Amino acid sequence: MSDLLITGGRIVNEGRTEEEDILVRQGRIERIGPSTSPPSHSCKIIDASGKLVLPGLIDDQVHFREPGLTHKACIRTESQAAVAGGITTFFEMPNVSPPTLDMERLEEKCAIAARDSVANYAFFLGASNENIEVIKAADPTRIAGIKVFMGSSTGNMLVDEEDVLEKIFRHAPATIATHCEHTPTILENEEAARRKFGEEIPFSEHPKIRSREACLRSSSLAVELAKREEARLHVLHITTAEELSLFEPGHDRITAEACVHHLWFEESSYEALGSLIKCNPAIKTANDRTAIRQAVADGRISVLATDHAPHAWEEKQGSYFHAPAGLPLAQHSLLLMLEMAKEGCFAIETVVERACHAPTRIFDIRERGFLREGYWADLVIVDPEKETVVNESELFSQCNWSPFSGTRFSHSVELTLVSGQVAYSEGKPTDGQQGMRVEFASLRR
Repeated sequence: MSDLLITGGRIVNEGRTEEEDILVRQGRIERIGPSTSPPSHSCKIIDASGKLVLPGLIDDQVHFREPGLTHKACIRTESQAAVAGGITTFFEMPNVSPPTLDMERLEEKCAIAARDSVANYAFFLGASNENIEVIKAADPTRIAGIKVFMGSSTGNMLVDEEDVLEKIFRHAPATIATHCEHTPTILENEEAARRKFGEEIPFSEHPKIRSREACLRSSSLAVELAKREEARLHVLHITTAEELSLFEPGHDRITAEACVHHLWFEESSYEALGSLIKCNPAIKTANDRTAIRQAVADGRISVLATDHAPHAWEEKQGSYFHAPAGLPLAQHSLLLMLEMAKEGCFAIETVVERACHAPTRIFDIRERGFLREGYWADLVIVDPEKETVVNESELFSQCNWSPFSGTRFSHSVELTLVSGQVAYSEGKPTDGQQGMRVEFASLRR
């Protein structure tokens, strides 16, 4: 590993923005301070004058589709998209094929990532109605957490038996991350939509089918179970104003995540984008978007993430019941956050808190997520004066489309370091760069 000295940048970290230099040696941050001198003639100097230097983003919810769904995406391509977007660490979800319902499957995914990922990685162990003993025995230092689909899912991963949920919340050895939608409510709404529209349901009906009631009913149950069983709960992708009352600023045991597409789009966007923004839970009203942005600012939302979920373009061209739910988002998530910060939705220091620092605390990640001496050098350099125009010829996700095609962002990602190594620069990922497996603290209940 070569030494690196990043000079002149405005470091955004732990609630402050200051111009300082960063010296990186052996993959770790050795020194942060003003006017640092290179330790040797061989030290590479990166001039970050006029640029922002942020900790690398930790995306706690992605779907990279491997194994079994690699016609959509794979760990290599999606991790390349991630580092191009300033994401240095990702947590990948278990609804692949076969699903990640035991440690053997999880270790198989880690082996693929060790070979192919340019970003650091960890994987969730999935819950089902049948694998409670696997969950009890899981080593909390080797998993991102326990993923529970308390609502729509693929395969056999829907956990809809309340006694099973109680056991999961009682015995999970690590943070429980939940997808909260009440399936019976959704099914009733689907039948009502069929009666009204037949099979040609417009995509604008999606937030009525995957309704606010379905979200609130499920997320309320999750919070109730977490309080009763004293579990660590992280509710993923909040989409409604009503759900925000379930969470408190500064609470690290019961937390919530918002995803960038729910902060960016609102229900009027279906007219132009249709299936391209179909996702679960659904993008809802402009008022919901405003409320969630405010919750990011005041801390009721602890984490910003993507729920990056690529599908082949041809799949997305299907009718309402045939077009799969999910969007490719990793490559532009930081640009979306910074754009909202520029618009005054929240401060740039808040972006770093929600996308870098908070995931570290909630999931007990070791030596990442902050720019601190002794920590691994995961960071991103952003040019605040250079526009990015989303061009599909410059996408790295295997699906090769984006709901932001043609969008102009006011910032650009210039360089991404992963564990002290250049993972992205000059508009492309670095050949041969390999991420590392994330290490977690041992006491996580």
